Amino acid sequence: MRGRKATSLAAVLLMIAAVFTVNVATAGPAAADACYTWTRSLSSGANGGDVAELQKRIAGWVSYGENLTIDGEFGPATTAALSRFQAGYGLTADGVAGPQTYNKLYELQSDDCTPLHFSHSETSQNCGAYNYEGGAVSAATARENALRVMWQLEALRHKLGGWPLNLSDGFRSYSCNSSEGGASDSNHLYGSAADIIGSPSLCTIAQAARYAGFEQILGPGYPGHYDHIHVANQGSQWWSAPNCGI
Repeated sequence: MRGRKATSLAAVLLMIAAVFTVNVATAGPAAADACYTWTRSLSSGANGGDVAELQKRIAGWVSYGENLTIDGEFGPATTAALSRFQAGYGLTADGVAGPQTYNKLYELQSDDCTPLHFSHSETSQNCGAYNYEGGAVSAATARENALRVMWQLEALRHKLGGWPLNLSDGFRSYSCNSSEGGASDSNHLYGSAADIIGSPSLCTIAQAARYAGFEQILGPGYPGHYDHIHVANQGSQWWSAPNCGI
């Protein structure tokens, strides 16, 4: 009898050890990534460049009319945006960035840090402008501004059920902007704007963009915007798409 009990106990201990091993493996660190690799978990109160990198990627997961500040400070707005991102992708929505969150971000980004469904070629090669040069800011700044816009567009695309979004315009040099008849202070000059065409309906896109962190939304009913939706970040809110109820 004692021998049987010992055998049973050993079997139970082996099972516990196996479960523990699986749990540890599941909770292990995220794999390294060619674009950017986070090396610590992040939560409310954290600060630093790694927080800013996280904020850039979840900037489109804000509430109605909100624009997430990329400041490297993990505050309530970042916690809320991260929780929405996690819920949107079926992760535990705890507002803490750890291995599961990072692995999902690694799945969503290319080696040049652009999101899965958008690229620099879509935002820097329209209107004869290449490599983000000749605009209102340095090429490096315009590139970073465009990258944030792309991550917001990635969030918008996901919220629309994965429907492809087609861009007709992005960054513009001064010469290109002039040839297009753009405003002298157009957000396109800063790399912080994009124009969307095609399906789903323009109004569907415009209405959803209100929940993707864009401060500027222009569309049908606003002069010159009947065939596209213009979205941008600019520091203050200006929405006008009267035909879409905006």
